[in-house]
Amino acid sequence: MSRYAVNKFLYQVDGDPSLLAEYKADPAALVARWETEIGPWLGTGARTVERTSWISLTEEERRALVEHDYVALFEMGAHFFLTLTIFIALYDEEYAARSGPLSFQREYATKLALWNGKTYPSVAL
Repeated sequence: MSRYAVNKFLYQVDGDPSLLAEYKADPAALVARWETEIGPWLGTGARTVERTSWISLTEEERRALVEHDYVALFEMGAHFFLTLTIFIALYDEEYAARSGPLSFQREYATKLALWNGKTYPSVAL
């Protein structure tokens, strides 16, 4: 897994409301655009200084990002805090409207419960 690329995607998209809205509306389009136009740049905003050719996602990572499969991302070693916060931003309102406060967070915990008592996947690069 290219943990750096996945974690960079999660961090950048979660931190930018327009990217987050694009990701929610059309995940496949945003993942493709991020990989070609946004992800390869080192730095952000005014500090974007250099384009690199080594940042890319694997097919498995693309699929998990497009499908919002946070369990697969976690199991591949994506940082658990980044997966939690981006998917809270995407789903919290609709889950709360349906099932009350913290509904998405409870689902997240339930789906990752199989890791209780086990060694978590490494988030090291």
